Amino acid sequence: MIELTRVDDWRRRFAEEIDRMWRTPFNWDGHDCVVGLAGNMALAITGVDCAAEYRGTYKTAAGALKVMRAAGFENIGDMVASFLPEVHPSLAHVGDIAAIPVESPFGYALGVVNGERIFVLMPNGVGTVDLLDAKRAFKVG
Repeated sequence: MIELTRVDDWRRRFAEEIDRMWRTPFNWDGHDCVVGLAGNMALAITGVDCAAEYRGTYKTAAGALKVMRAAGFENIGDMVASFLPEVHPSLAHVGDIAAIPVESPFGYALGVVNGERIFVLMPNGVGTVDLLDAKRAFKVG
């Protein structure tokens, strides 16, 4: 697990990263929910690239699944728990990562907590879901 501390201007960096995500459509080549959302958000608000070992290692859903399984994880929630400390979703704060159960081989979709809502990646940018949809959460700094 990586020790993370939020930088002094993390709120500004959080807002800038959300703005960037909002304009970038989902893709498996760097803008998915592990590297593109969880990894980039942690990098933005802490300056530490928690997802560095996974960047550039896949370009498709099948490739991402293969990387996840080769790393020994059954789902992306467990993958994120290997580099961020897990907390109950009720203890998640703005900028923390949330895991929402989905019907897929990945088990979860990831999002970024923003109060009572979670920013999630959609095919054409960013959407939101209710914080109560999260079953797991991970502290970012």
